[in-house]
Parts: sequence; C-alpha cells; structure tokens
Amino acid sequence: MSFFKNMFNSSEEKNSNENKINWNELTDLGQLNEIIAASNEKPVAIFKHSTRCSVSRMALKQFENEFNSSDKVTPYFLDLIAHRDISNEIANRFGVTHQSPQLILIKEGKAIYNVSHSDIDAEELGTKVL
Repeated sequence: MSFFKNMFNSSEEKNSNENKINWNELTDLGQLNEIIAASNEKPVAIFKHSTRCSVSRMALKQFENEFNSSDKVTPYFLDLIAHRDISNEIANRFGVTHQSPQLILIKEGKAIYNVSHSDIDAEELGTKVL
C-alpha cells in the first residue's frame, strides 16, 4: 500500500483495517515465558511499537493492513513506551538489538527473524514461518 494512500485514507477506511489483527497485548515480563513455550507449537511475532513515533505508527498501520498470517503465527503487541522493561528483556533473552518499530519472530524459543522500520513486511513474515 502506498505511503500517500495510508496518509489520506478516510477515517472509515482506517477503522475497517484497524481490527484485522487480533493482537495479544504484551504487558508483563512473565508473558515472555509463555511466548517461548507457545513458540514451540506455533511461531510468535512480537511487534514493538513506540506510541511517540510517527515512523512506528506508519509501520504498524502498514503491517496491520497487510497481515494475513494469523493461522500461521500468533501476534503480540508491545507498547515499548509503557513497557520499556519488557523491550529490554526481549533484547536480552532473544539476542536482538532494541529498535523501534521492530518485528521479531520467535520459533522454538529463539528469534529467527528480526526487522525494523521500513523492512517490516507482513508478506515476508509469512514466508519465515513455514
């Protein structure tokens, strides 16, 4: 989807796309243990988002509009402004450098895919979960 279409969509069009992903909110450090365990059955994607950053907002909306892998991956959403401690622990546990926005794919307890900013691509994520 083009940058200008994202910028100038009517609010009705935006609202119809907002709920395309059934996000699991990541709000507690203990959930990282659950994510690791769950990733042994089905890959888990963590989208780290800064609510203060327009680039992060654009990447999130683009991802939400294009995501169609809910049958292949469980999506988690992290508001890293509210939960910086969780973001730091993600970096430590999975060996990824903190970035925002950032998409991390966890499979069998390990980060197997990690991208940020304009490299975040929902279609590419779908190819990584196979």
